Amino acid sequence: MKNQLLLFALCFLSFNLKSQTDSTGLPGDHFSLEGALELFKQANSPEEFEKLINTESKQVNNLDLNNDGEIDYIKVIGKKEKDAHIFILQIPISETENQDIAVIEIEKKGKSEANIQIVGDEDIFGEERIVEPSDGSVIDDEEDDSDGGPSPYGYKYTRVIFNVWTWPCVMFVYAPTYVVWTSPWRWHHYPGFWRPWRPLAWHVWHPYRARYFGPSVRVVHTHRLIAAHRMYSPVRVHSTMVRTRYAGAHKNYTVTRKKTTVTGPKGHSRTKTKTTVRGPKGHVRAQRTKVRRGRH
Repeated sequence: MKNQLLLFALCFLSFNLKSQTDSTGLPGDHFSLEGALELFKQANSPEEFEKLINTESKQVNNLDLNNDGEIDYIKVIGKKEKDAHIFILQIPISETENQDIAVIEIEKKGKSEANIQIVGDEDIFGEERIVEPSDGSVIDDEEDDSDGGPSPYGYKYTRVIFNVWTWPCVMFVYAPTYVVWTSPWRWHHYPGFWRPWRPLAWHVWHPYRARYFGPSVRVVHTHRLIAAHRMYSPVRVHSTMVRTRYAGAHKNYTVTRKKTTVTGPKGHSRTKTKTTVRGPKGHVRAQRTKVRRGRH
């Protein structure tokens, strides 16, 4: 069984790498949601997280949305309502425009339990892209169509929502003395440590981005943190400049999911989900078929 699980993990990683080897032409190609989540896990506070995400050696940010030849500074804007927190990752595009890259959503579920998701903005990634931490288990849940997918070997796993209560930054923001963090920086007014660097070409950048792929994170298609996501929706910010610049890439980028149910000779059913991602000029960029066994 260990060998089979290892083989599945390798197949899972192989698909993730394959699905990311071609550029879509969208700006999201140049930002790692998985990496941002990892840096949030490492940070002791939202302020430290903002510094980490803007550190060149962390290789999470390769965005140049205003096309000035320099990496953009990402500011972090926190908001809080009861037991829900959001942290908006936003880039100043000009003196008058900002663009959200992603939002980290957190909700406290109990005395010592909290859950987290990072949601990539559809203007940046072509569709909302939701990433959450994982313990590496396979999900046996049709509605939660993650890249981890149900096991092709027929094993069943209980879906586990990862508890991030022990992450230093999470404990920090739920402390009674926490003051909501809002980045004080803006267009052409940045902290002293910030030294912008030149963006890397896609073929150079991609291997750095790929280092954050793995079983400790998974892509899902379900918003689990309803209160936090509801809090974010009315404050989402987009830039007309960015939408106009990437309009062609958005037109060419499509994701389709087709589900079919197959019944075997013993009446056992399997649901097959075929996911196709098309990039520039309609070329198939990635394709995956996932099989979910019916519960008996």
